[in-house]
Amino acid sequence: MKIENTVAIVTGGASGLGEATMRNFVAGGAKVAIFDLNEERGNQLVEELGDAVRFYKVDVVSEESVSNAIDDVVEHYGKVEVCINCAGIAFGIKTMGKNGPHPLGSFKKLIDINVTGTFNVFRLAADKMTENEPNEEGERGVIINTASVAAFEGQKGQVAYSASKGAIAAMTLPVARDLAFYGIRICTIAPGLFLTPLFEGLGKEVCDSLAKDVPFPPRLGAPSEYGDMARKIVEMPYLNGETIRLDGAIRLA
Repeated sequence: MKIENTVAIVTGGASGLGEATMRNFVAGGAKVAIFDLNEERGNQLVEELGDAVRFYKVDVVSEESVSNAIDDVVEHYGKVEVCINCAGIAFGIKTMGKNGPHPLGSFKKLIDINVTGTFNVFRLAADKMTENEPNEEGERGVIINTASVAAFEGQKGQVAYSASKGAIAAMTLPVARDLAFYGIRICTIAPGLFLTPLFEGLGKEVCDSLAKDVPFPPRLGAPSEYGDMARKIVEMPYLNGETIRLDGAIRLA
């Protein structure tokens, strides 16, 4: 699927991996709808990038919020062809800690946003994609979700986060099989250590220390590289049902 004139939804598109992906697609001639809760930053991006971008304040776990926003995207741009899910949260809480067992409410909240929110957005986007005219490859749409290497090598305090990212990776193949009839592909990107605002907040010394664990190249990933991968997935019709590690060959101890 060509990026030019494609209409894409990017959740979490107002910062980090989502913003980098949004910028990549806009640079390639796509129209992008940003679904995010950061209204101030979202409006700044619209002001900067113009008509190629629309911002929607969306709660990804709300069926009504997502459905209304997608309906408006279709009304404004005429279609939805790509859905990229970058929205999510993370925290560190051990299964057992000084204050007792992991709070159930915290676990449920993270799973709800990362897993249910991702599923909620792409299921509703896929419904609109089925209405598209297929291209020469028979494609009607592409879905890209975001897992993490923590899905496979979770660290201490990542039980909830790892569970959520493992679930996203596990959904990929069955969804690809479910949507094959409609000509809709799905892939998942599992990033390693990326220089997002979360990592930048740790300071240069910590980031440099983390970068030494990456075999090659020995640095943190750039959000633009995630955007490049997302674009390649859209442009490569034979990529389907796969979770792709984007991690410089790191394997977390």
